[in-house]
Amino acid sequence: MTYQQTDTIAAVATPQGESAIAMIRVSGPDCRGLSKSVFRRTNDPRPRHSYHSTYYSVSGEALDEVVYCFFEEPKSFSGDDTLEVSCHGNPLIATRVLEDLIERGCRQADPGEFTRRAFLNGRIDLTQAEAVMELIQARSDKALQAANNQLRGAFGRQLGELKNDLVDSIAFIEAYIDFPEEDLPEEKKDEHVARLQRLIDFCSRLIDSSKYAAFLRDGVKTLILGEPNAGKSSLLNCLLGFERAIVSEEPGTTRDFLRERIILGSHSIQLMDTAGLREPESGIEKEGIRKTIELVEEADVFLLVIDSSLPSPDLPDEIRNKLTNENCIVLQNKIDLGDPLPLSDYLQSLPNLPISATNSTGIENLKTVLVDIIDTSFSCQDDDLILVNTRHSEALKGMLACLNGALEKFQNDEAAELIASDMRGALDAIGQILGRIDNEEMLDHLFSSFCIGK
Repeated sequence: MTYQQTDTIAAVATPQGESAIAMIRVSGPDCRGLSKSVFRRTNDPRPRHSYHSTYYSVSGEALDEVVYCFFEEPKSFSGDDTLEVSCHGNPLIATRVLEDLIERGCRQADPGEFTRRAFLNGRIDLTQAEAVMELIQARSDKALQAANNQLRGAFGRQLGELKNDLVDSIAFIEAYIDFPEEDLPEEKKDEHVARLQRLIDFCSRLIDSSKYAAFLRDGVKTLILGEPNAGKSSLLNCLLGFERAIVSEEPGTTRDFLRERIILGSHSIQLMDTAGLREPESGIEKEGIRKTIELVEEADVFLLVIDSSLPSPDLPDEIRNKLTNENCIVLQNKIDLGDPLPLSDYLQSLPNLPISATNSTGIENLKTVLVDIIDTSFSCQDDDLILVNTRHSEALKGMLACLNGALEKFQNDEAAELIASDMRGALDAIGQILGRIDNEEMLDHLFSSFCIGK
């Protein structure tokens, strides 16, 4: 697809459904003229000032009483002339306004097209453009903080510092390419080797932080495990605050798994309730237990629910080997029925809490301990290092490979041309992340995931 930026585009920028206000966003060269014809003005609107007026259709019909604001290029979100019209939140009114704008020559905006124009006009770099959608989709305070950091350009600034260091080193090395008979000065060589090592360390930390980005995006995946009737579904309902799972004394009630999200502290947590672990009595129950084993590989944290009135269960090796002090809490459920039986030696070595899922005893303590585990094992200490998009991680891995190659060639006294080539490859990777490349297909794919109106 060939992208055209000369059109004037329009879209409803607020969600579908009834609301107090709906906003229609218009961007492109016709905005100034539209503000005159639609609102029957004789002069240009003053930029960044709100006006109350009647919206008149092209046929002269008064569609609604609205508030509108004109933003003059380049001082607008998209970098083009922009008109924002706020009408009453009846979807019919918003649709009729949009249809009228299209009849006047505007084009329906594609998903993400306003943000794409902001990127192409140099208002934001590509990491900031991606942060717009991450901000909209954030499900926790931590995710909001990470997206805001990136939207304000924190990640772009860090990459800019990397780029400046690389450019300095490349300039130094390329100065010797035309003079192969001259060796690189030893003291200068040591300085640039140390710089390369700093870049490698920083790049590695950025890559490592991409795992934390997955926790922000998907929530910390917390798997509820246990034998049938241990109280897994009751625990899920208790944590959610409503009845999501069927609770029954009949073993094997949960044959599929359930996913629900909760917010604890500043974290988004994805709870997964699973089939009870036992010898299955039917094909569908066997499939449910097989799925539980699969989810063990996917999970970040485990809540092992046991019936405290019964002896400790024997766990399959593929589950037992995954449980550690850092990722598992053993929950001795049903303490309302009497004193719990002693745990097996293996389970005693894991953090354990007494609870009653039926009357919520110990649940607040469980939430506190769960947040502590997440803070200790799954948090990034430097929020500016968070990678909100996995595309960055792939580019950084390519950059790291180039930097390691350059360092190895430096240490082996290889030709300056080869060292410079690796370092230019690292520089290209930074360009891929920031979007300073000519790749129409990549931009089409990236912005297609945005909502229309953004």
